[in-house]
Amino acid sequence: MICVWEFRILSMGGAISLLAVNFIIAQIFVVAFLIIAAKSRVRGPAIWCAAAFAVASLSAIFETVLPFTPVPKLFAIGAFASVLAGFILLRVGLGLFYRVPARLTVLAVFFLGSVILDLLIYDLPRGTLKHAFFYQLPFFVIQAWSASTILRSQRRSPADWILCGLLILTSIYYLAKIYAAVAAGAGTTASDYLASPFALISQALGAMLIVATGIAMLGVMVKEIIDEARASSELDALSGLYNRRGFVDRLTPVLETAGADGPGTLILADLDRFKLVNDTYGHHAGDGVIRQFSRVLVELMPSRAVAARLGGEEFAVFLPRLGLSEARVLAHGMRAALASTRIDGLPESVNITASFGVASIGPGESLEAAMQRADKALYAAKAEGRNRVECAEPPVRVLPTASRRVGRS
Repeated sequence: MICVWEFRILSMGGAISLLAVNFIIAQIFVVAFLIIAAKSRVRGPAIWCAAAFAVASLSAIFETVLPFTPVPKLFAIGAFASVLAGFILLRVGLGLFYRVPARLTVLAVFFLGSVILDLLIYDLPRGTLKHAFFYQLPFFVIQAWSASTILRSQRRSPADWILCGLLILTSIYYLAKIYAAVAAGAGTTASDYLASPFALISQALGAMLIVATGIAMLGVMVKEIIDEARASSELDALSGLYNRRGFVDRLTPVLETAGADGPGTLILADLDRFKLVNDTYGHHAGDGVIRQFSRVLVELMPSRAVAARLGGEEFAVFLPRLGLSEARVLAHGMRAALASTRIDGLPESVNITASFGVASIGPGESLEAAMQRADKALYAAKAEGRNRVECAEPPVRVLPTASRRVGRS
């Protein structure tokens, strides 16, 4: 009998220690998610995730007090409800992050129904299959539900797959706890739980899954922040197109892997007399011209094309797998569309035009060389009176020559 009580005391002490560890870990994640919420565009999802860990951590307090309170039922239900509420808040945060929103009314009904179910099974014998099944079922459902959120989204990065895998693993863990509660013993009452072998197993595995899932969630959000920062550094705020850096970064790998026919065609465009528009009608009108011309480029270019504002009134469009003649026709369409467009802030009598230079990019030709040839064609269009399209000469193609040995006659 003494040995049994010593084991129960040791088990309880170990379980309480693990509860304390889980609580501290949860608070660390709360702080981490709040820091992310304060410094990024993923503020909403991060706040929901912080709330999820904060609410779920309350279960550690409920379970620690449970063996010593005269109203164990209240604290047992509180422990169950806090964990489930935390998982539901996590589902909301994941839904916002992955753009697969959850219906809050459905989640609320699920929560209330699960708490009522826990109340109904409270007096069932613990350590039995029936009690374990109905107790763990809501946790399995909500974790599988969260995993399905990622599967239904459009994101497919390795970090997303890792998080999805951990959520699936956690849902399986709650199914496994049904068997573990029966096999290892979960105590005869709610107050006996912390002294049971099952408590040690549950808290230890739970701590590992909390850490792994929390780190994975932080990982996908930090990746999103990094991707947003990179995208912002490559985009022109006024036009919404790539800037010069983004344009070069997108085209460099394309040029390096181009086949023998070349990667495509480059169009350079420059707004005619743009400085005069700014000086006469103000920078607000000039900004409107930039935005309108950007819309013209995006609307007319093929879906796989890349457009950029290189600076000031200069723009570029890369047309993959498109020949010089097709690109020339497209440039004429862009020119005509802009010339017939009315710009807000400008008198109707003012027509905005642009000049275009078109150059096909040769096999092995650098982007810089192609842009120089397109720029010469653009300069020619300006010199010929503006509002024109000129094509550059094809790149000089140097063919390898075989060396021949010349013998004496």
